[in-house]
Amino acid sequence: MNPFVFGPARAGRLPFVLSALTLAMAAPALAEHAAHAELAPTVVTAVQQSSPLTVIADPRDARQPVPASDATDYLKTIPGFSAIRSGGSNGDPVLRGMFGSRINLRTNGGLMLGACPYRMDAPSSYIAPETFDRLTVIKGPQTVLWGPGASAGTVLFEREPERFGELGSRLHASLLSGSNGRLDKVLDGAVGGEQGYLRFVGNQARSDDYEDGDGDTVPSRWKKWNGDLAIGWTPDPDTLVELSAGRGDGEARYAGRGMDGAQFERESLGLRFEKSGLGGVLDKLEAQLYYNYADHVMDNFSLRQPDPHGMMPMPMASQVDRRTMGGRFAATFAWTDIELVAGVDALRSEHRARGSRYEMMSDRFVDADRFPWTRDAVMHDYGAFGELTWQAAERSRVVAGARLDRASAKDYRQSVKGMMMSRPNPTAGETRADTLPSGFARYEHDLADSPTTFYAGLGHVQRFPDYWELFSAGSGPAGAANAFDGIEPEKTTQLDFGVQYGGEHLQAWASGYVGQVRDYILFDYSGAMDGSRADNIDARIMGGELGVAYALSERWKTDATLAYAWGKNSSDGQPLPQMPPLEARLGLTYQRDDWSAGALWRVVAAQHRVDEGKGNVVGQDFGESAGFGVFSLNGAYRVSSNLRLSAGVDNLFDKDYAEHLNLAGDAGFGYPADPVAIDEPGRTLWAKVDLDF
Repeated sequence: MNPFVFGPARAGRLPFVLSALTLAMAAPALAEHAAHAELAPTVVTAVQQSSPLTVIADPRDARQPVPASDATDYLKTIPGFSAIRSGGSNGDPVLRGMFGSRINLRTNGGLMLGACPYRMDAPSSYIAPETFDRLTVIKGPQTVLWGPGASAGTVLFEREPERFGELGSRLHASLLSGSNGRLDKVLDGAVGGEQGYLRFVGNQARSDDYEDGDGDTVPSRWKKWNGDLAIGWTPDPDTLVELSAGRGDGEARYAGRGMDGAQFERESLGLRFEKSGLGGVLDKLEAQLYYNYADHVMDNFSLRQPDPHGMMPMPMASQVDRRTMGGRFAATFAWTDIELVAGVDALRSEHRARGSRYEMMSDRFVDADRFPWTRDAVMHDYGAFGELTWQAAERSRVVAGARLDRASAKDYRQSVKGMMMSRPNPTAGETRADTLPSGFARYEHDLADSPTTFYAGLGHVQRFPDYWELFSAGSGPAGAANAFDGIEPEKTTQLDFGVQYGGEHLQAWASGYVGQVRDYILFDYSGAMDGSRADNIDARIMGGELGVAYALSERWKTDATLAYAWGKNSSDGQPLPQMPPLEARLGLTYQRDDWSAGALWRVVAAQHRVDEGKGNVVGQDFGESAGFGVFSLNGAYRVSSNLRLSAGVDNLFDKDYAEHLNLAGDAGFGYPADPVAIDEPGRTLWAKVDLDF
């Protein structure tokens, strides 16, 4: 561990019934393993880069601000990440100003894709970070191992396989309580022996509407639950076969949307095989199959009252689902100075929808589940990849990779919605497909007399448009029948470079990038007859992140991070929209024996580089934003090697502020017609108990 990192749905009871069973099974062996588990007595306030372009973190660590409700909440604490905010939970992550499928977000190697045409249930909303063991972020187009399209970066939330040398068990549990009715419960337990294991991970979390710094209530309440079970077979130390299954659900209301999320049902299945230590050139084999299903309901009446003066004055609901299946096979070959990982992967994703109807003559609401499902899209991707690491000299490495993808989409829509009525779909029944190459090469060099590494890498990614870009826009480029017909694949070429230093008392790193994006996919909301228009432009991007962590003394430590992203629409000379402003985080920690205290000052600059009316499928620029600073405090006490108490106050001075990447408040909640950003939570108190055996 880095010493300088400081820092009811109807099935809602299911996870904790299983939790109780797991706890009962684990109890006889808890004492045997207690000596091997130890909790750190600190709260994480900054996540530093671990190696060139790579961040590795433990999502279970106590952190500030208040522990994350979803993956976006967690990622926005890592330099380079920000979030498009719409309420209390389920925002959308942004990395270096890039959004959507430009970020390859995976859980245990599989894709969990949301179903809402406007990403109300973004893929990150189905992830409870504290139920995973490890988070890995690879910035830029600098890996080809985990699927297509990762022009901004790759994010991996992973659960590690259990290994028991003899019959035993382990248990992690946590309980968090905070302002605005926040209550989180997590239980993660495993039992097993030399031949295999059984693991259960479950969580329940909820929060009420929060108050901003002016004391105004922001519609933002949410609740979620998840339960996942894994059964593993480990016949020897080098072999793993694991079968996993999971479910989840939740609800959330959004100050920045005209409808709320009444259901976020998730079903997941996975099967993986690993065989390592084969002894020859072929060193390791990996195979994986996964199935993820999202069943999402949005409406304007279960978590709010319909606005009689708005565009939806009567009860309305829509149900959408997304079924994603995929697989991956990879083999690792090892020679004296070269390691090669090569393999193939594939996925199929199907999207369906059905809507409710309000019958004015009978004054009766007919729910969505009374209507049949209608399939609107099926998408495929088949890819082959290879990534090589060559130890070119004693202190020099070359890392390079290439992949080739065959991507396709079929449009099943018979009609599309216009501003006033539906009209026939000109691309009904059509299929489009592209063959897309991607690759990168990076050089790394370690200095002989200093723990310093310099690196530079050039990457190129061709990204097939995702579901939201092909099917959610009202229209496409000029002369095209629609977005499905006219949007071209996005092509990003980017140079990444930087330096990493890891000394005894000082750790420091800096990473920069400069890139050219051909056929960048941009949404234009200004004057579009059908709400939005998707178009291809050319863009230039650049920016970077830096961080430092320094031990002032044995007990005092400080850290700082800085992130900046810049973009320009080369086609018309305007700023690239939806770019986060300059952001800095400054942290200070005092640790003595088993207790610690810390402070975090987050400072964000004003953003004046905007292009009003343009953005992406979720958000658009609607004006410049002011800068702000937020100060927070935390403390932690390790009662024993297995028990830790932590607490904090976020936004200590009750600052009233709003993030630049933001959805305007919805008129149904009383926000004015002119766009007004949603304010963030005011002073927030929280306390957390962690227990490990």
